[in-house]
Amino acid sequence: MSIGIIGSGGLGSNLARALANKGISATISNSRGPESLATLVGELGASISAGTVAEAAAADIVVVAVRWESLPGALEGLPDWNGRIVVDGTNPVEFLDPEAPKDPANPLADYGIRAIDLGARHSSEVFSEWVTGARVIKAFNHLDVSVLGEPAVGGGKRVLFYSGNDADAKAAVGALIEQAGFSGIDLGALDVGGPLTQLPFGALATHNFVKI
Repeated sequence: MSIGIIGSGGLGSNLARALANKGISATISNSRGPESLATLVGELGASISAGTVAEAAAADIVVVAVRWESLPGALEGLPDWNGRIVVDGTNPVEFLDPEAPKDPANPLADYGIRAIDLGARHSSEVFSEWVTGARVIKAFNHLDVSVLGEPAVGGGKRVLFYSGNDADAKAAVGALIEQAGFSGIDLGALDVGGPLTQLPFGALATHNFVKI
């Protein structure tokens, strides 16, 4: 299966690094265009190529790795997803201006983020509305992105959780997680696994488990 990554920040670049380390091919993209990714793909090697967002979005498995507030702009105007697999790697948080005064009412101010209130909905439920026709899988979102480039740790494999409503799509993403050197754990349906791993308050968010 072909793999596309939309977003080249911490999540997108470190996921690409994990794939590159196993020789897994992928196309990475961002809003600034392929030329802006020349240094990154040069570092990662031949298995990772730079493309446009449209080219990355045409893959069989598309990982969306952009900030929550950037989602509408990143996904608008793309062709119909036609049942392809879209991995929601996002979290409903806003990154704060480090120079701005801290809001004492924000419990996450010291971490430089603010939770975005989605009411009673979880983030993948909202995300799915931006990728109509896709088979949405939640994955790659619950850990500090800086560790994603290092699946092997302490003699074991770093655990990645994933969830979704389509069994075949989950199997494909689970296989990719394993091929990249992680240990995948299926949390079930999107309405179950999505809230558990959603930053900042999901019960499994930020938990860095290792399977020995």
